[in-house]
Amino acid sequence: METETAGIAASGATGGCLCGAVRFVVAGPIGPAAYCHCSDCRRTTGSAFNVSIGVPVTSFALLSGTPKGFTATAESGNALTRHFCPDCGAPLYTSSPHHPDRIFVKAGAFDDHAVVAPAHQSWMRSRVAWAGIDPDLPAYDRDRPAESGA
Repeated sequence: METETAGIAASGATGGCLCGAVRFVVAGPIGPAAYCHCSDCRRTTGSAFNVSIGVPVTSFALLSGTPKGFTATAESGNALTRHFCPDCGAPLYTSSPHHPDRIFVKAGAFDDHAVVAPAHQSWMRSRVAWAGIDPDLPAYDRDRPAESGA
């Protein structure tokens, strides 16, 4: 990905990594997001699933920093390159020669979470049983309060 921003609207959806070293912009409309439950996405996120948004390569531009990439053959049999910040390790996007005109930006990397609108789930056969969050679990607006006497 080029760091040049020519042709990228300043009003596009922006995002970046945890430490701020890598920043990006996506110009134009943001399409629907998707949940992926494959084992590769679980391992790369360290969670139960991945949520990403496919965008045209031509609408994506790096504003700062240079992500590092790791390429492996996924459960699908396709080569996938996972791009992440070399400083903080935050996952940013995925690319594949199977989809050369698109990249898949990690939903959590966007500054405005309102641009994320999941439309479907894939690799349900790999879904972990504990992926759903029990609505009866205790919930806190912020951090869990400290236990009394602990």
